[in-house]
Amino acid sequence: MKNNFLPISMEDLKERGIEQLDFVYVTGDAYVDHPSFAHALLGRLLEANGYQVGILSQPDWKNKESIKALGKPRLAFLVSAGNMDSMVNHYSVSKRRRQTDAFSPGGVMGKRPDNATIVYCGLIRRVYGQVPIIIGGIEASLRRLAHYDYWANALKRSILLDSGADLISYGMGERSLLQIAEALESGIAIEDITYVEGTVYKTRHLERVYDYEMLPSYEELKKDRLQYAKSFYRQYCNTDPFSAKRLVEPYGQKMFVVQNPPAKPLSQTEMDRIYALPYQRTWHSVYDKDGGIPAIEEVKFSLVSNRGCFGGCSFCALTFHQGRIIQTRSHESIVEEAKKFIWEPDFKGYIHDVGGPTANFRQPSCKKQLTKGVCPTKQCLFPKPCKNLIVDHNDYRILLKKLRELPRVKKVFIRSGIRFDYLIYDQDDRFFQELVEHHISGQLKVAPEHVSDAVLSKMGKPKNSVYEQFTEKYQKLNQKLGKNQYLVPYLMSSHPGSTLKEAVELAEYLRDLGYMPEQVQDFYPTPSTISTCMYYTGVDPRTMEKVYVPVNPHEKAMQRALIQYRNPKNYDLVYEALTLAGRQDLIGFERHCLIRPRKGAAQNQKEIRKKETAQTKRKKTIRNIHKKKSR
Repeated sequence: MKNNFLPISMEDLKERGIEQLDFVYVTGDAYVDHPSFAHALLGRLLEANGYQVGILSQPDWKNKESIKALGKPRLAFLVSAGNMDSMVNHYSVSKRRRQTDAFSPGGVMGKRPDNATIVYCGLIRRVYGQVPIIIGGIEASLRRLAHYDYWANALKRSILLDSGADLISYGMGERSLLQIAEALESGIAIEDITYVEGTVYKTRHLERVYDYEMLPSYEELKKDRLQYAKSFYRQYCNTDPFSAKRLVEPYGQKMFVVQNPPAKPLSQTEMDRIYALPYQRTWHSVYDKDGGIPAIEEVKFSLVSNRGCFGGCSFCALTFHQGRIIQTRSHESIVEEAKKFIWEPDFKGYIHDVGGPTANFRQPSCKKQLTKGVCPTKQCLFPKPCKNLIVDHNDYRILLKKLRELPRVKKVFIRSGIRFDYLIYDQDDRFFQELVEHHISGQLKVAPEHVSDAVLSKMGKPKNSVYEQFTEKYQKLNQKLGKNQYLVPYLMSSHPGSTLKEAVELAEYLRDLGYMPEQVQDFYPTPSTISTCMYYTGVDPRTMEKVYVPVNPHEKAMQRALIQYRNPKNYDLVYEALTLAGRQDLIGFERHCLIRPRKGAAQNQKEIRKKETAQTKRKKTIRNIHKKKSR
């Protein structure tokens, strides 16, 4: 049987007559040849452009011989921690070690190190010395300049310096990686590749750096958190490929990290070509003995429709990684991909998802974005929709209809998330109606995140009244269509701006809704988000106003417990939270109460009630006697 995967061993190279690879792609994930996995997508793209690429998956970082598995590449090593940040992959928000890793064989945890990008680069340097190393992926992309590291609770340097790599290809790296490959192929030294958009490099001199904006030095940022907040916001306003400036971050007197502007978004034709490459759409056969790679289950029968997001949620790093400009594939490209898997034996008739970061974004938010970019200091949807916002679901509606009509397809679901405010702003109800009629499996997951407008404003989310408007319309459409479908709201606890007061407000909302979520997402301070900047600095970098930040683990536990106040395990935390918030009125037997009093307190309260009732009766009797006497 012919092996159509990218080579992963010396045996593969011998079989194909390859003496030396051009690129060795080192990844913290198991090798899955599917376009949802960056190593497969970028590896296939380089292959399609004439380069020999091998995948070195999850090398043993404790054994330097493991990095030699494919030999020394002719042009460069490409290094990525994988589809997930290795620290998020390993640790929960409470910094507890996770038990499984969906991107590893059999879901086994421990196949990659903490801070995988840095560790892999160190391994390469020890074995091969000054071979060119280009790092990328979500871990490197979001650490490209000085950043707050939640796990170390410290401000860290650019990962370019800590890893010893030569270049960072940040964001979605197709354009920048091909340009780097062409430069290396033409004989340009890695240290001279300083001009590629979407890259970060280091230099000891600024003579050849032009048109740049100087950021505060790393030393200044460590001394003053407010300086970091200002610097971060300058970076945030420089994430658009059409308007961004070159940024320079000094380290001491002799080193500078230079961030070039982001790469331009891909055209629809370019997107289509990338997703038409010859992916095997499954894990490599070497993992069969382990039961395969669990992460494939989420994407095997799903379709990527778009990239980018103009939603602008404060806790999301998409602005720094994929950007705010929407890039889409054509209907033909998406339908063609669907046709590749609908005839597979294990396809049961359900397309699990058609979307991207936000499923119902299928076009730029306004006409100017593809030529002038997004507004640096304004959001498209927050705090209110921009007057230039184009709200149109027609293209997406037609695409979903085409997929529904394919043979063997019973249902097409949307699981990657609907932006409910964008949906409610659409004056044409056809998509909303078809969503309810065809694309929900009994419940629709949405992300209001909170109900307090004070917290929502810090999150970059619309006011709660917008969500209530959406829920009302959703219910009416279900009634109209004779459906009995529910909403499952994603909620977040302990986000900057949330005190116990706002946490109680959210608990009361859930009480009135009659709903208790099975899972609660505690705010996770990951690199390069506005919310993480608030968490570290105590100010909103957009306004420099102070923000309350719940950092104490016990308070965070109380806020989380309030969302699941019905769980008996949370009783003590909820009781304490309500007491501290001055909301003992929610402890009792009345319908509006969240919890009952403690056992001893409950007995006391019953005695008090009896006495109060007896006193009330006596007073009533006395009043009646007085009334009779007056007659």
